[in-house]
Amino acid sequence: MYKTLQPGIRNALCVAILSILAGCAEQQTVSHPQAAISHQSLPQAGPEATDAKGILQRMANYLAKTPAFAVNLNDSYDTVQASGEKIEFSATRQVVVSRPNGLRVEREGSDGVKQMVLYDGKDITIFSPSDNVYAQTAKPGGIDEAVKYFLKDLNMRLPLAVLLVSELPAELERRTQSLEYVEKTTIHGQAAHHLAARTETVDYQVWIAEGPKPLPLRVVLTYKLEEGQPQFRAQFSDWNLAPQIDNTQFAFTPAEGAKKIAFLAQVPSIVPGASENPAHSGEK
Repeated sequence: MYKTLQPGIRNALCVAILSILAGCAEQQTVSHPQAAISHQSLPQAGPEATDAKGILQRMANYLAKTPAFAVNLNDSYDTVQASGEKIEFSATRQVVVSRPNGLRVEREGSDGVKQMVLYDGKDITIFSPSDNVYAQTAKPGGIDEAVKYFLKDLNMRLPLAVLLVSELPAELERRTQSLEYVEKTTIHGQAAHHLAARTETVDYQVWIAEGPKPLPLRVVLTYKLEEGQPQFRAQFSDWNLAPQIDNTQFAFTPAEGAKKIAFLAQVPSIVPGASENPAHSGEK
């Protein structure tokens, strides 16, 4: 049986509910590299392309200052089997952000299972329509605080979480240890800058649109400290920087018969003696 939930590659924003249902949430690795961004430029790059740091920070500032956006993603991720074989799984996601308090992510995996993550400025909710169960915890303070809490306190994996926060420019500056300009290329007919960078635990590549809207078009993450160095890949499409926002789309109303369950990270405080690091089966 294939292992679908390999450590380090919990699939992007909506994977949390899978951890809850399986009872196998992992310890979030929080790295704090102090090195500032450096960059090297390949000789064939043109004058604009040589400024890898400038291109990355321009993208970061542009996205961080966008008050609202919606985007679709097609992503895939590797799962490393006991034999060392890599198996790829995929998912589609629809993301809506309305700063400072609105976040909605709908995900459908390649197996047809759907999940939803909602944040309304007060509560983080993760809902699995397939099982009609949800987990919810209070976290006022806005998207930035909710994302930090999701990673550090709930011990959940969010490979692209940094793109959601208004602190994106500072986070990239803090985490990125080296940065290169790879080439100018085309993503689905749109001119793009291809950059490659390294952090303490993850190597990342990003393709950024050329022009007045420097949005990410593709991201590849390589978890270099994990066995087999699995990758997570995401393709962005249908960017909308002026979506029609209705605050009710960020609030959660339980469906009839929906069962509320706890985040696994909260279980030890609910059930004395419960293990904080249960065994991980990872099989489908």
